[in-house]
Amino acid sequence: MSDLTLTTERDRPLDPPDRFTALAERAPLHRMTYADGHLGWLVTGYAAARAVLADPRFSNRPELTHPPVPARLQLLKEVQEQGFQVPPGFFLRMDAPEHTRYRKLLAGQFTVRRMNQLEPRIGEIAEACLDRMEAGERPADLVEAFALPVPSLVICELLGVPYDDRERFQADSKVLFGLDSEGADVIAAMTRISAFLYGLIQHKRGEPGDDLLSGLVGGGELTDEELTGVAFLLLVAGHETTANMLGLGTYALLSDPGQLALLREDPSLMENAVEELLRHLTIIHLGPVRAALEDVELEGTVIAKGEAVTLHLPVANRDPARFPGGDHLDVTRAATGHLAFGHGIHQCLGQQLARIEMRVGYAALLRRLPGLRLAVPPEEVPMRTDMSIYGVHRLPVTW
Repeated sequence: MSDLTLTTERDRPLDPPDRFTALAERAPLHRMTYADGHLGWLVTGYAAARAVLADPRFSNRPELTHPPVPARLQLLKEVQEQGFQVPPGFFLRMDAPEHTRYRKLLAGQFTVRRMNQLEPRIGEIAEACLDRMEAGERPADLVEAFALPVPSLVICELLGVPYDDRERFQADSKVLFGLDSEGADVIAAMTRISAFLYGLIQHKRGEPGDDLLSGLVGGGELTDEELTGVAFLLLVAGHETTANMLGLGTYALLSDPGQLALLREDPSLMENAVEELLRHLTIIHLGPVRAALEDVELEGTVIAKGEAVTLHLPVANRDPARFPGGDHLDVTRAATGHLAFGHGIHQCLGQQLARIEMRVGYAALLRRLPGLRLAVPPEEVPMRTDMSIYGVHRLPVTW
């Protein structure tokens, strides 16, 4: 048995845990004991992580994988006891060909061209948030004033979800991603979001709009239950991930005056900076987890059929074999090829939208607030080590 277990606690807020970085220096794969006692693997090497994500012999189905941390195990037990099932249409936890069916229906909605068409509106939303922020009190919480409302409003408009309901689903989203959330609370949150979206889909059948959900409803390929699962995934993922990148990325830049100065002096570095922040910070810090459908040889090691594999993406994205000097933030680095959006068939569907939101958001912040700075010492910023997606709970700033 291995005494290696996964943890979300960090030695420094902007770096992966030292223990796992040290492991990566020795080998790309390591035996790991999962929360339920399952003996599986932890992947810390970039090439190995990319290979797992691209290989159809590794499954993403929840009934085959194992929870990597105790909090997820307890939640899984409570949810299973209640008989709660992953909703139809929640294609994130499916393999091909079921996953392929949903993905194809949505791929055309998230093309680079379509996402680029949204850039002016994203800019308007960012400017409006900054208007309110500047008119308010100082210090301000950047998460509440900017990092959360920008992607939240964008995804609501894209899907056709009334933004007035944001507080409800944002609160429920925190419950879903909280590592300490009780099973009953998670089920209640999922039920509330699902019921709200199911009702919205019914409404769009009678009064369709010019939005993504109305288009899916009108297409006729999906049932209302499937539409609810698809909408659930897009709504929650669409604001939670980018919001945390905007908050954590700003924290990283404000904590590194040299890199911040480079970006202020040369705004043309923004595209590079977005990719580098995605790589360097890698907010998906608990997995993904896969299960081998058959014996698979990886980096000279055989992963046996049925064994779970957890990818430590924050460490893999700093692998010096792929990103020399990767432990340091460098906004001039060409960081393409990182795994922050995943890889393979489950690579993030909304990655182009997220890139635009970050590019526009960071640029607007730096332009509008040239004196932007932390209002508290960096060590006093509360970090999301208690959440399945990393970031900052709050970011007190002034200018």
